[in-house]
Amino acid sequence: MLSASSRANRFWWDGNADEYQVEHGDFLRDSGFIWCPEGVDEAEAHLLGDVAGKDVLEIGCGAAQCARWLSGQGARVAAFDISHRQLRHSQRLDLDTGLRVPVVQADAESLPFAPASFDLACSAFGALPFVAEPLRVLLEVRRVLRPGGLFVFSVSHPIRWAFPDDPGERGLTSDRSYFDRTPYEERDDEGTPTYVEHHRTMGDWISLVVASGLTVRGLLEPEWPRGHDRVWGGWSPLRGRHLPGTAIFTCSA
Repeated sequence: MLSASSRANRFWWDGNADEYQVEHGDFLRDSGFIWCPEGVDEAEAHLLGDVAGKDVLEIGCGAAQCARWLSGQGARVAAFDISHRQLRHSQRLDLDTGLRVPVVQADAESLPFAPASFDLACSAFGALPFVAEPLRVLLEVRRVLRPGGLFVFSVSHPIRWAFPDDPGERGLTSDRSYFDRTPYEERDDEGTPTYVEHHRTMGDWISLVVASGLTVRGLLEPEWPRGHDRVWGGWSPLRGRHLPGTAIFTCSA
């Protein structure tokens, strides 16, 4: 059974997938692996290492742009997302690119894959910010990884929670406690959650990874690159010069 957070976010992404792909599709590319709004590209970052011949799972894949790029690098890829509409966009990109990615609709808290099925798992802002029980996701990832396998995932940098989600000057002044874990929610007229995003501190993320049995191997806090003028929600060149916007964790099983 889906949690309230999962139900809300499935509903939200089904309703907003079209707009999201129109707004961000060019930046993400039909077959490209962009880790974050700062534009960290796996083709240059090599956070996953050599993927050729590896079994790779993408978690919260959206339209599976990352999985499609991995497939083009010789990986054997599977991908899933909670949103049926996002997966319809993946099917559209399959036809446009000629690169077919096997996708399934699933909840990250209960993965439909056998134990020790994958050498690598990855998630670029997929699932983890939106689930109520991230430890369940991490335990599931560890279950489906082979011994020594890597899990690399990106999330909003925890420090951003203390600041308004505003790309302008207002977004440079803290107006709430970094330690307030109250989730951000949007609700309909009946009070039913329609969008939920959860906050964890940096210490929370480290503790969750450790509790899952995974080992933290690296943490990347990307700087805003020179010449990159794209605004994506609360990410912007102005804020990027002052505050980290993304945290990318590398973990091993």
